[in-house]
Parts: sequence; structure tokens; C-alpha cells
Amino acid sequence: MIILLDYFYLALGAMLAASAVMSLRDKDNPRRYSSALFWALYAAVYLIGERLPPAYVGVIMIVMALIAGCGGVTLGKYGVRTPEEKMSSARRLGHLLFIPALIIPVVTMIGSTLLKDVHIGGLLLLETKHLTLVSLGCASVLAIGAACWLTRATPVQGMREWRRLVDAVGWAVVLPHMLAVLGLLFAEAGVGKAVAHITTSYINMDSRFVAVVVFCVGMALFTIIMGNGFAAFPVMAGGVGIPILIGQYGANPAVMAAIGMFSAYCGTLMTPMAANFNVVPVVLLELPDKHAVIKAQIPTALPLLVANIFLLYFLMGKK
Repeated sequence: MIILLDYFYLALGAMLAASAVMSLRDKDNPRRYSSALFWALYAAVYLIGERLPPAYVGVIMIVMALIAGCGGVTLGKYGVRTPEEKMSSARRLGHLLFIPALIIPVVTMIGSTLLKDVHIGGLLLLETKHLTLVSLGCASVLAIGAACWLTRATPVQGMREWRRLVDAVGWAVVLPHMLAVLGLLFAEAGVGKAVAHITTSYINMDSRFVAVVVFCVGMALFTIIMGNGFAAFPVMAGGVGIPILIGQYGANPAVMAAIGMFSAYCGTLMTPMAANFNVVPVVLLELPDKHAVIKAQIPTALPLLVANIFLLYFLMGKK
């Protein structure tokens, strides 16, 4: 294979390392040393993480959490364009500004469908195991090139904007990475078994409808707590989904999993722990209310959760 996912991990690590260097050199950043250390540690996870013992990577993440928790990641000076320059560029470009954003989904779709079996010199063009992610990486690179060409900016200016954005988001950039393994940790710690014990001991599971409500609401609540539906699924599936909905009531596993994850996404709409959805937009748009996105989504999330409960009840099948 010619283009591998690992190449984009290395590229991301290099960009984080560049952010660390720029933070270190930024004398206008009141905590430039701790900010630089934070991004340097995160860069190391992508650049050499596979070569480090897992315990070392765990220590790195703990140190990063301590730096962020103590307010060690702060904003600096970024050398961005003046508002007048931005307005002039926007008037000149008009709707062409949307081209880089549109390149990302279009090229990702083309790579995932039309280019999946393309060979060059006997080698596959794209890594098939992670085809969509590799296509997304290629699309992002092309979008950056298109943005530089349209705006007549240099890649250096692009790196300044990259650093400004990651500094603005701050520690929330790392949160999805940490939440990705949280479900596995909960499962290994026996949280799923504890949930099964509590639900069967204190809730009457003789009613199929009650079991469905517990599963769907539990998926939403655990997602609110952990910020990630994939982290919530092994807990609720191991505690209620598999032993009760499938084992006791004969639910279709595919239906249980699909609607269960949809219920988890209802929780995603209502939690600041889902930082990439609910915190990052607030920061980037500079909204005065940090919970504005969540407040706007709750009226959608709650009715959708109720709809999921009834969908699972009627579609799961009867034993």
C-alpha cells in the first residue's frame, strides 16, 4: 500500500511538535513553557507512542492532565491577519471560501468508493483497513493546499492558524482521545457487571418495556458521564443489552446495538464531556454562553430519546 494511515498520524504529531516550538518561542504567552510541554507530550504520543511501553504513555497522559488542570495551557500571540485584511480577503474570494471545506467530504467519498481498489505499480493506492480515515487525511491535505492557493497564504500562516485554533480549544483537543479508551477501562474494571447487578436487584426487569427504558436511558446517561457513546456501549451492553434484552427477551442484536448507540448520541447532545461537539464550537465561535450549544440541542435530544425507546420496544422482536 502506498498511502498509509500511519503517515497522517506522523503528520499530526509533527504539527503538534511545531505548536510546541511556537509556544516555547512566544514571549507573549504567560505560560509558554507549560504550554509547550503540553503540546510536546501530545506530539510524542503520535510520533513515538507505538514504541513506548503502555505505562509510559499513561504517565504522559497523566502529566498532560495535570498541566491542563493547573491552567498551564494558555493563549499567546499568533501573527494573524488584521480584521481589515480578513474582510478584504473575504470580499475578494466570496463563495470560493467554501471550496476547501467542500473538498474534504467530496474527496473522502471518492477515496472510499472509487479509489478503494486502485493499484499503482502493483501496490494499492490507499490502505484498505482504514480506507475512510486515509481518504479523509488525503482530503484534508488537498483542502489545505486549496486554501493556501485561494487565499495566497503560505503554509507558515496555516501553521499559525493551526496553533491559534488548538490553543483556543486547549485541553479539550485531547478529551476525545482519552474518552476513546474509557469504555474498555470501565469494562475491565467490571462496571458492566455492577450495572447488571444493580438493575436486576433494584429494578423489575420482568417488564420488557422497563428493560428497554433502562437500556436506552442508561446509554444516554453513561454517555453524558463519559462523553462518548462508544465508551458507554460496552457498559450498558454487558449489563443490560446482552444478558436481558437479548438473553431474556430475544432481541435482535443488530437492532439493539443500532438503537442503543442512537440513544447514546442523545446523551452526546446534552453533555460538555463531548467536547469536540459541544465545547469546541463554543470556543471557535466565541459564544458568550459556554453551554449555548447544549441548550440548543436538548429540545431535540429528549424527544429523540423517547422515540428510540419506543422504536427499540417495537423493533427488537419477541422471544
